[in-house]
Amino acid sequence: MFGSLQDQNNQKNYRSRTGAGTASTRHPAKNVPLQRQGRTGSRPDRGVYADTITMLGESQVHHGPFNDRAYLFHLELVDLPGITGRLFALARGRGYSRLFARVPAAACGHFVSSGYLPRARIPGLYRGEEDGYYMAAYRDPLQSDWLDGIDDVLGVAEEKRRKNAASPALDPGFTCTPATPADAPALAAIYRKVFLTYPIPVHDPAYLMREMQKHHRFFCIRDGEKIAAIASAAADPEGQFAEMTGFATLPEYRGHGFSGRLLQQMETKMRSIGIKTAFAIVRARSYPANITFARAGYTHAGTVPGCVNICGSLEDMSVWYRLLDDRMAAPPRDRSGRTGSARGKE
Repeated sequence: MFGSLQDQNNQKNYRSRTGAGTASTRHPAKNVPLQRQGRTGSRPDRGVYADTITMLGESQVHHGPFNDRAYLFHLELVDLPGITGRLFALARGRGYSRLFARVPAAACGHFVSSGYLPRARIPGLYRGEEDGYYMAAYRDPLQSDWLDGIDDVLGVAEEKRRKNAASPALDPGFTCTPATPADAPALAAIYRKVFLTYPIPVHDPAYLMREMQKHHRFFCIRDGEKIAAIASAAADPEGQFAEMTGFATLPEYRGHGFSGRLLQQMETKMRSIGIKTAFAIVRARSYPANITFARAGYTHAGTVPGCVNICGSLEDMSVWYRLLDDRMAAPPRDRSGRTGSARGKE
């Protein structure tokens, strides 16, 4: 995910230069106080809007009222077939209106039979061998205009891909390096400044330090000793995939192409530890975020409606992926950048 404050300003500048469509559909986030919805002038307590992480059997689930969801983050196949019923029970009991799941192809049919639709497909997500799907089920009907503006963003991103502008070299004095646990307070401060709300507690230095001890690799661009921009790669060594996420740049450092540089650095690291597929989940109407991944050679895999509460609004999120193992061939894209048939019924 990209930093929302920087993205809002970059998006306004982009539209004024190019005449692109507004692509500005935003939906108020359920259970977020009205005075906080869409506002960027105040900051929540760190992690106050983050999901709770729990286990259902052997599977990991993220859920919470501010994201209004139960999200099956990691499925253990031993929990089939009962996991879908337990997820619905969790959602009903907590009053959540939306359910999401990231699952391998072997489980896709079971989730479809349980009322889910595939919204995005990542070829070879698991170990470069088995496709992965983002599934979604909604207890309330989707808003009829949820697709508005998304095709325009994807079209512009594909146009920028064809131009394939490389990320600029870092200016003298800037370096791109891995972050360490000692950097956690500075990283959390940047996340607090950039994100009004976020689905995991990146505002908390202790959380970031715990993640660094696992398989979550953080990278930063430094201006001398000061951290100017950050991003992270959340690796799954068993599945051999990584999510490229947590992109945030301090306002005074915008416009330097730091996101593209960080992405390159993270890809290099992920290849070195055996990761075969990288993917990202970005705001579907963000021109800068979608352009960054298109230019870097990522393929659009689908869009998940009403996926996450970020900066006080429910956002539709687009999924992009790239095969880091050159021996794996990517399927062809259509004009919009989509692959396969994972859009589901609109």
